[in-house]
Amino acid sequence: MDQSIRFWDRIAERYSKRPIADEAAYQKKLQVTREYFQPDMEVLEFGCGTGSTAITHAPYVKHIQAIDISSNMIGIAQGRADAGNVRNITFKRSSIDEFRVPDQTLDAVLGLSILHLLDNKEAVIAKVHTMLKPGGIFVTSTTCLGDTMKFFKIIAPVGRFFGVMPLVTVFTTKELEHSLTVAGFEIDYQWQPGRGKAVFLVAKKPYSTEAHG
Repeated sequence: MDQSIRFWDRIAERYSKRPIADEAAYQKKLQVTREYFQPDMEVLEFGCGTGSTAITHAPYVKHIQAIDISSNMIGIAQGRADAGNVRNITFKRSSIDEFRVPDQTLDAVLGLSILHLLDNKEAVIAKVHTMLKPGGIFVTSTTCLGDTMKFFKIIAPVGRFFGVMPLVTVFTTKELEHSLTVAGFEIDYQWQPGRGKAVFLVAKKPYSTEAHG
């Protein structure tokens, strides 16, 4: 964890100035997500980076808690929110493991470009499921390197050892789908803009899970 924090702190300023790689795909993901939003929603975004997505979504929900392991990322995000007079986002330095919220109190959780950077993906997905109200949604955009770059399992630990890469885990789209469904989610929407691109999923916590629990 400490090595990942140092990596993201180090590149935060440069990362904040990097243009979006696929603007059309990003805009579609924003649009699809907003179709699920309601004005009274309580939302969490973990791995929020420099806050761009949280700030863009803020007008459509009641409140967003946005967390990231990098203090430098959070500092940039808070500065952007202040500059835009966005008052319904609470930015905080925290990992998803450290983050605490009462069970079944969130309407939506966003984990964008983050699941492949975790070493405990299944545990995090299970935690998200617990935090969500029945009917709540988990929105994720995830690079599934196992679909096209299986050899990355060899490269990633080397890059991490030398400090030039963060932790990266390799899994396929099918494995991600399995992780979500095993945790109790139903996949409500799935889209991939092209081969090798991040897979965008909206997974819903069924009402029946709690009704029959």
